[in-house]
Amino acid sequence: MAIQIALFRGINVGKAKRVAMADLRTLLEELGFTRVRTLLNSGNAVFEAGRRAPAANATRIAAALAERTGVTANVLVITVQELDAAIAGNPFAARIDDPSRMLLGFFGAKADRTALRALADTGEDCSLGAHAFYLWCRHGILEDKVANALVGARFRDAITTRNWATACKLQALAKA
Repeated sequence: MAIQIALFRGINVGKAKRVAMADLRTLLEELGFTRVRTLLNSGNAVFEAGRRAPAANATRIAAALAERTGVTANVLVITVQELDAAIAGNPFAARIDDPSRMLLGFFGAKADRTALRALADTGEDCSLGAHAFYLWCRHGILEDKVANALVGARFRDAITTRNWATACKLQALAKA
């Protein structure tokens, strides 16, 4: 069985788009996924996916979420191998003294690598890798211009970010 990770963008942030993790687990199980586990309350799920491709699963999950809860969200599904490669490829791993300030941006289907390359070229603390966009926010995420650009309208449908702590917890959950 292929282990995949669903990353939901924009649910349970503030008061809008609230989805209980128990409801999310149930939804994924009803779609036929097994060994469904969620992490945190911000839309991270690890599951056994059978043989379906991650992109097809992302489409199915997003449609079911909208149909059953009324909540629309971008859903990105990656394999555990993709997560492993993104973590292993972090060029800033030696700098991490606070895992909440290290962001990994996972590429969606609409990711414009040229635009992301231009964004990466704007500072010494960001890098476009083969498996992720890496951003070290030395002064904190809220103060970082590149981090604000990543969550802005231009990249909203292109990239989904997780901090280093969450990425590592998802990796451990996927391997458990």
